[in-house]
Amino acid sequence: MDRRRRVSSLMNICACVAITLVTLSTAPCTVEARAIHSQRNHEFASIPLQQQKQKNIILNVRGGASRNKKSRTGSIHSTAKSATGKPKVQAAKQAQEKPSAISGGLQKYKKILPMTRLYITLVGLVSLLGVILGDELAQGFLALDPMRVTYGLELWRPFTAATFLGPVSLGWLMNAYYLFQYGSTLERAYGSAQQLVFLLSQVAMLSALSVLTGQPFFAQSMITSMLHVLSRATPHQKVKWIIFDVPYWSLPYGLMVSDVLQSQGNPMAALPHVLGILSGHFYHFHKFVWHRTSGGEDWLQAPEWLKRRMDPDAKLKQDAVKKAVKAAAKMKGRKLGG
Repeated sequence: MDRRRRVSSLMNICACVAITLVTLSTAPCTVEARAIHSQRNHEFASIPLQQQKQKNIILNVRGGASRNKKSRTGSIHSTAKSATGKPKVQAAKQAQEKPSAISGGLQKYKKILPMTRLYITLVGLVSLLGVILGDELAQGFLALDPMRVTYGLELWRPFTAATFLGPVSLGWLMNAYYLFQYGSTLERAYGSAQQLVFLLSQVAMLSALSVLTGQPFFAQSMITSMLHVLSRATPHQKVKWIIFDVPYWSLPYGLMVSDVLQSQGNPMAALPHVLGILSGHFYHFHKFVWHRTSGGEDWLQAPEWLKRRMDPDAKLKQDAVKKAVKAAAKMKGRKLGG
């Protein structure tokens, strides 16, 4: 029995040794095979990369951009540079921030001429105050009252009476547009300093006329006076009124007739227009007619210090015009050879 046990144990030892030898002999072959297999996979995977690099090199030599086949419907923001390496014009334009509605409105507001912008701003503020106060309080707080102006020193009343257009409505929008249109035209023609003199003279004249006729507000008369002064500059020019071509001088009277018709024939609707025509004609006569025909002094002329303050470029333009006239006078009658 002991002999058999020894033989079996010896046989087990020999089998273990044989298995170990076989394992050791086959292991290098397996590792080597795995290394060769991974190396071949790497070579096959690197072939497309090498081909792509070769394509990119060829395209760079030709001067073109690499062809990245992403989305054919991609936006222009996919590549911010052109083939020459410079930023694309469309991409640069669209990269800039678009101004919002508020900033665009502020820019347009700042482009309005100074006195017209001030007048329109006062119209908006007074109208807002009228909405807050209500109709009754607005009438008592904003209307022209000579007793309160004189004895109560409520000096804002002539200015609120000149800028209050009533409750916000379609008529309010139309009147505000007329104030902007006519005021801008006058200020562009005669300058901001002269426009200030015109507005102050009209407020003074219309305050006196409104007190005599019992009118609490005269903003409509201000519009008519602006239109009358403009129409007297080119009285025979044809303008469109509704569907008719009428002379420019008759346009204030046409607006007066249209307001009377809209009020169902009430003649009191013509009173603000009559006051505006009277005050506007007073300004036009003393500013453009009287001192030229009689040789009197133009007392409605804006002072020089106000012109230098509000119209700094006006003097330069006048000097340039004078120099051009003198140069034309010197060249007049000269021959080309002499």
